[in-house]
Amino acid sequence: MSGTLAYDVLGQLDRPERADDSLTFTQGEDPVFVTPWRIARAGSAALGAIGLALSDLWRLKTGKPQAVTIDRHAAAASLRSNTYVLQDGKKPVSWDPLAGHYPTRDGRVMFLHTNHPHHREGALRISGAKEGTREALAEAVAKWNGLEIEAAIADGGCVGGLVRSREEWMAHPHGIAVARLPLLDIVKIGEAPPQPLPKSDRPLGSVRVLDLTRVLAGPTSGRVLAENGAEVLHIAAPHLPYQTEILMDTGHGKRCAWIDLREPAGIATLEGLVREADVFTQGYRPGTLAARGFSPERVAELRPGIVCVSICAYGHEGPWAARRGFDSIVQNVTGLSSTQGTLAQPRNLPVQALDYIAGYLAALGAMVALARRAEQGGSWLVRVSLVQVAHWIASLGTIDGGTGLKELPEPELAAFLMESDGPFGHLRHLKPVVQLSETPAFYARPAEPLGSSPARWA
Repeated sequence: MSGTLAYDVLGQLDRPERADDSLTFTQGEDPVFVTPWRIARAGSAALGAIGLALSDLWRLKTGKPQAVTIDRHAAAASLRSNTYVLQDGKKPVSWDPLAGHYPTRDGRVMFLHTNHPHHREGALRISGAKEGTREALAEAVAKWNGLEIEAAIADGGCVGGLVRSREEWMAHPHGIAVARLPLLDIVKIGEAPPQPLPKSDRPLGSVRVLDLTRVLAGPTSGRVLAENGAEVLHIAAPHLPYQTEILMDTGHGKRCAWIDLREPAGIATLEGLVREADVFTQGYRPGTLAARGFSPERVAELRPGIVCVSICAYGHEGPWAARRGFDSIVQNVTGLSSTQGTLAQPRNLPVQALDYIAGYLAALGAMVALARRAEQGGSWLVRVSLVQVAHWIASLGTIDGGTGLKELPEPELAAFLMESDGPFGHLRHLKPVVQLSETPAFYARPAEPLGSSPARWA
């Protein structure tokens, strides 16, 4: 089933099944963890599609494909990859204690995301909480009607969402708009002559990727490209909040540099990097980087033949397109969390499937676009969002998730883990999941903190 679904994903990008494809899945189907959603199937399909895209790139370089193998249990575990990270034997803290579900006055439930300090402060201020405790926030939220506090949080530039059923979401104006979108798409945004892939002994060797993303989805896409040979330069700004501990999951194989786009020098530096890049991935809300002079069309003018990748929460169409969101929020507003639990007692999934799968699909889109660039030329835009992934997972239907595991058996999990030493100390983390017959994936360098490297190509 995962194999068919992998080809369904590739079919949306006009990539048919080839006679010399070799895609194998090992271990059983869902449920792997305790969830009614078919997350192992979805994760395996996305990763299987990545493997076939890597095989395509290798075929363009050498004339030969590669055999691809995906372990479904490893694929499911990869959707909670950050939970397996240990730093010097200890688990880094990533969730703020105020984040979570809060009942409202009219019997609804609101989910608030407070992991970034300004979002935490905003939730307290907007709700009217008298102090910064969970009890005070709960007391404040309980005085609001659900739709009213959801709108107030969004209008205040903060992050939260009202728990909905699947039926309510699909009748919502934005749910209707998203239902019309494909899972991901690639759009030609400029003309350029065909550009062959750089000569290298890895599928993405010498491909230069600018990674302007935060949290999980975007950084995950960059990690997938890095583990297959790409030179990934992760760009962040010193004044913007960032959960540093997430780099211990998503930063493997990358260099990290600072650029401040509020300054002319920062804009000039990024323009120079773009002119020598092959992929430009951004994970900010639609229009954010365009306002700084880096719309996909402008980037394609600076560097004809570039592949732009856009990852956002709510997609590029519909009334919520510019709204802030994270995996946990989108789970709740789209009905995934109410199905995991109930409307009255929603529960988030035991994995962050929207983030990680969106990251996988973004990497997949970049690879397919690079192949198009090599064969057809042109500059390309890849678009994917968390909410489109939520719709896709929901479209796969539900199962009885009660027989799933809270955690994989230790011997099995140990086979999926690796260790590395670097600027963060001694890390335990997951290995790459996609197994290739000719060019095994690996990280050429350990994860490093933000701003560790200069903002230039190596």
